[in-house]
Amino acid sequence: MTDLSLALREKLKTEFTLCNYKILEKQVSFDGTIKYLFDILDGNAIETVIMEYKHGRTICVSSQVGCKMGCKFCASTGIEFIRNLSSGEIVEQLLAVEKNLGIKISNVVFMGIGEPLDNFDNVMKAVEIINNPKGLEIGARHISISTCGIVPKIYEIADMDLQCTLSISLHEANNEKRSAMMPINNRYNIEELMKACRYYIEKTNKRISFEYALAKDNNDNEKDAEELVKLLKGMLCHVNLIPINKIQDGKFSKSTNENIIKFRDYLNSKGIVATIRRELGSDIDAACGQLRRKRGEKN
Repeated sequence: MTDLSLALREKLKTEFTLCNYKILEKQVSFDGTIKYLFDILDGNAIETVIMEYKHGRTICVSSQVGCKMGCKFCASTGIEFIRNLSSGEIVEQLLAVEKNLGIKISNVVFMGIGEPLDNFDNVMKAVEIINNPKGLEIGARHISISTCGIVPKIYEIADMDLQCTLSISLHEANNEKRSAMMPINNRYNIEELMKACRYYIEKTNKRISFEYALAKDNNDNEKDAEELVKLLKGMLCHVNLIPINKIQDGKFSKSTNENIIKFRDYLNSKGIVATIRRELGSDIDAACGQLRRKRGEKN
């Protein structure tokens, strides 16, 4: 920028970084889903996914290099936690994809590698930049933040009165079975999590989306559905049923289509709004962490 002084240009060069991510790998699905493995310029790699919907293009961003949470059905489990991403590194995922594809992204979900609320400050800063008219100007209602259940941060988000959607990775309505799937439940059990969710709803008057990954012969039977109805009855919420992605050496496998449909219909019949998430990227390494994990095994 020759209209800036040499002194200012030198200061910019020494004190600021432009994160021009290098694409290590790019997988394109038959359904239009694209998964990127980005080199984030320090020898580490993160995943970012772009998905096509009727309502626009949705990007799924990572918030950490690796993850501490250890959820048994997630391909990020087994990937060593290295560090948090900065707010700039989170935002750069959007910029890198838009630049590579020549598109405009309309929706953002924090559901990639890492637990967003474990990197709370940087994720909140990234949301502010993404939402700001002088930033990427994506409406807050088009931004969704997912958590496996870090209870204190749910209260904090409620008090901030964000317009973003809050998604809770629930996956079980029974403490014993949820702890077996999600170690975070040993720290914050279902009762504590539901108390925080009710506080969030009361404080914001916003609906919570509960993510429920259906695993064959584990959490997909009628008893599980009954327990889930009992847990969520009367709450302002939506249940997003997810056909689970089988991961290498993973304990859990996808439920049958028949069971998934029966589970949804039972919830709806009891007044719990439930939908089945459309499967995208099934012919590529679609599950969170799969591509990075595979590349690590090759290396």
